[in-house]
Amino acid sequence: MAGGWSRDGAVQEQIEDSIKDELSRMQARRRPSGESATHCAECEEPIPEKRRVAIPGVKLCIDCQQERDGAYQARGGINRRGSKDSQLK
Repeated sequence: MAGGWSRDGAVQEQIEDSIKDELSRMQARRRPSGESATHCAECEEPIPEKRRVAIPGVKLCIDCQQERDGAYQARGGINRRGSKDSQLK
């Protein structure tokens, strides 16, 4: 499917590289560690015992964690294609 001067398989390599980059970014995200908090760090509501056991080091209640996970996080992407249209975005 690659066109122009690109070699066969170049598009697939770009896709695989993008997936690999995203996986490493997700794995590098900070995960909770240490002792679980008994109360949420943001709203001070008690964190259920089952949640503290299931996620060691948890600091947020379910509602605050869902709100934080749903928040938009802008991040810069890598323009692998190098096309004019993708550079203008």
